[in-house]
Amino acid sequence: MKKRDTSKIVFYILVILLFAAGILSLLYRHHVDHQPWLPGETATVWNLEGKVEFDADQVSPQTIRLTLPSDQDGYKVLDQSTASSGYGLAYIIGTKGQPIAEWTKREASGRQTLYYKVRVAAVPDFKAEKEDSIPSVPRLTWNSSEAAAASAIHNSVYSISSNRESYVRELAAIFRKPAGADQNLQLLRSYYSDDALLFTRLVNQAEIPAHRVNGLFLEDARRNQSLVKFLKVYLEDGSTQYFDLSSFREGLPDNFIIWNDHSANSLDVFGGKNSRINFSMIRQRTQVADIFRPENKEMSLLSFSIYELPLAEQSIFRTMLLIPLGVLVVVILRILVGVRTSGTFMPVLLAMAFMETSLITGLLGFLLVVGTGLVIRSYLSRLNLLLVARISAVIITVICIITIFTVTSYKIGLTEGLKITYFPIIILSWTIERMSILWEEEGAKEVVIQGGSSLLVATLVFLVITNTVIRYLVFNFLGLQLIIMAVTLVLGSYTGYRLSELRRFSPLVEDDNL
Repeated sequence: MKKRDTSKIVFYILVILLFAAGILSLLYRHHVDHQPWLPGETATVWNLEGKVEFDADQVSPQTIRLTLPSDQDGYKVLDQSTASSGYGLAYIIGTKGQPIAEWTKREASGRQTLYYKVRVAAVPDFKAEKEDSIPSVPRLTWNSSEAAAASAIHNSVYSISSNRESYVRELAAIFRKPAGADQNLQLLRSYYSDDALLFTRLVNQAEIPAHRVNGLFLEDARRNQSLVKFLKVYLEDGSTQYFDLSSFREGLPDNFIIWNDHSANSLDVFGGKNSRINFSMIRQRTQVADIFRPENKEMSLLSFSIYELPLAEQSIFRTMLLIPLGVLVVVILRILVGVRTSGTFMPVLLAMAFMETSLITGLLGFLLVVGTGLVIRSYLSRLNLLLVARISAVIITVICIITIFTVTSYKIGLTEGLKITYFPIIILSWTIERMSILWEEEGAKEVVIQGGSSLLVATLVFLVITNTVIRYLVFNFLGLQLIIMAVTLVLGSYTGYRLSELRRFSPLVEDDNL
């Protein structure tokens, strides 16, 4: 008795582990790999085009470096391309890890135009996998009058702030005041015409690590857009905060993407002058699943995907992964409902064949082949053949029946009849043999019951495995296989009454009513 209890405990632990592993895999696939729960979920993709223009210097060679965007929280870079006829192109990594496109040419003259295009997906819950090192605070030099004004501003802001964020916020409030409202700021502005540079220097003077970043406001069908400057401030807890260096407002807008995350220039042109860059952008929608498809990407143990396989193997697994789901349907109907089928999992194989033939064509083809096969099998039973020879004869007969039906349907113009060749030959042969023996032992009624039940179960399995949502989930969330296994094990331990057996108790219910 103790041994039996121990085996039950091990069984329940196994089921719980399978459930837990399956659910963990589903959650990991959704939250870490960003695989959507449902097919057809779409995300916004921005097509950004940067147009670089400059006047080439005929004396020296040309080198153009454009800082490129990278993955960031909420935005994922999908692909990029350039249009630069006659220029060499290389993608390099800058000193601070920023990707850079470098165009080179030995000789050029006149106005030059280069294009850079990038597709960026806007995914709100996407987290970029990159480290953001805190920059060192640069050493600042002021003349005596600048230093006195800067110190006065620092003291006034420091006294009404409690941390870095509140300090920068209060400093920004001074910059938002009307011109001349603060005499110290007015003095500094006489030396610095660029408020963005002055604001950054005052923040750094307070020993607060911060640097400027450039970005774009994303608006559909916009042209000739310029990069906008923000200040990135590093707070005490390691987080960051942004301040608009044109309006001195706190925070990044929802429709803003960072193009250059470092203080370096976004565009450097050597061997040219009068350079500028402007941007055009168009918004479109695309499937979320396509954005995060793991092509050419090393996957972790929990996030491996069938998409890593070649296309030919992917198509095989698209069908193979549906079989456990069909098996689960059969298990439920046989164990809980009590449906009797001709062969345990023959309905699953029929349902797989129906996927190729369509449901109506498959049902009619199955009835034609099995019905004709039963007639011929009844004749073979009179010959008293050995089992192997009889089964071989049935197999040959099934092939002949399928061939005759296919050729005949093609000659009379019924192209749907050609799909009957998708039926599994051996399974049909054994079905005919089993039904023939059942006819001899139990009678025609039992053959009709089991044959009809098999077609009913096959139809239900077909409806389940052809459902778009179910096919998507099974193919993209492999952890479902573990959950199906756990459910199958639980059903296998069921020893109660089947639904079909409850009719035996109907007389008792009638007696109670009397």
